[in-house]
Amino acid sequence: METMETSETTSASSPFPNIPPIIESDDREYRDTGVPSTVAIAGHPLHPLSVIFPIAFLAAALGSDFGYWLTRDFFWARASLWLIGLGLVGGLIAAAIGMSDFLKIERVRKRTAGWAHLILNVSLLVLTLFNFLLRLGDAEARILPWGLLLSLVVGTLTSISGWFGAELSYRHKIGVVGAGSKRYP
Repeated sequence: METMETSETTSASSPFPNIPPIIESDDREYRDTGVPSTVAIAGHPLHPLSVIFPIAFLAAALGSDFGYWLTRDFFWARASLWLIGLGLVGGLIAAAIGMSDFLKIERVRKRTAGWAHLILNVSLLVLTLFNFLLRLGDAEARILPWGLLLSLVVGTLTSISGWFGAELSYRHKIGVVGAGSKRYP
């Protein structure tokens, strides 16, 4: 009976389930003070801030592609081209900041979420570049079907990558205000 209470207490004290191999949990990481980002201003990590605009631009590009599909109005084709271009530039900036954390913080490289986040984001940038170049000569002619499909894939992968980025921040306390070890607690 006492063993049962101990196991219940242990599992109740963990704030998350351990679901290997995609999402790892380490109570030591959750309980330590966290690993600060390598790119920060006054201790505030810049990577979470830098991803906001590319995500917004690429999500809006998907919306404007749907707008073009429904109306065939050239305005939406031009808007998509600009939004994808801005999403690409913003994404490259966010990638440079994120890559600094990936290369300098061992805890990121030791986690499946870190590798998944990296691979998905590189894939997103390549698909976004391809989507931009596809439309560059004639923004209107290339939206249907390939531009819309690429925007849909980018939107889906952005959501999945964001999940893994949140895993790194909230579950593994990477890129937070703290003084933890860059390796392990």
